[in-house]
Amino acid sequence: MAKLEIIVASTRPGRIGLTIGQWFEARAKEHGGFDEVELVDLAEVDLPFMNEPHHPRLGKYTHQHTRDWSAKVAEADAFVFVMPEYNFGYNAELKNAIDYLHREWHYKPVGLISYGGVSAGTRAAQMIKQVVTTLRMTPVFESVPIPFAHQLLDEEEGLVATEAMNASAPAMLDELVRVEEALRPLRGTPPQS
Repeated sequence: MAKLEIIVASTRPGRIGLTIGQWFEARAKEHGGFDEVELVDLAEVDLPFMNEPHHPRLGKYTHQHTRDWSAKVAEADAFVFVMPEYNFGYNAELKNAIDYLHREWHYKPVGLISYGGVSAGTRAAQMIKQVVTTLRMTPVFESVPIPFAHQLLDEEEGLVATEAMNASAPAMLDELVRVEEALRPLRGTPPQS
């Protein structure tokens, strides 16, 4: 049983990340490569700015919100981050959510859906790779970059995906399934320090 969590990174009013996440959630369920697919909205998770007194690698969480977030991330076998690009980087809420935890991320693949203007959020996607690899996550090569994402929104239909998006989503899911299966044995083994 493999579980995919799609994490919507943007929390600001008027955001389009949730609409993009819902579009991808439907694609992931249609794909069928994961037994369970869950959309996780950081606006609903509502983590405060990091307020744990101990380093996350120790797993000594003092706040219920951290214990809840730890359980949510730990139950996943793979992730997709749906992330905007702010000032050539990814948003603070996503970095905060990542930094709260440590072992829970280990040996899990991550796919990246980035969105923005002409660059389609690709600079943010490139920047986050150095963070996730430090946590022993594996970012897959296949991604879903969405340029001019606001232009793809329809009040009735939600996100109207382009041909490129409809082709890249299953390609990314295929690779997430393969990498998740390859990494699964490592998740049962503590990393060597």
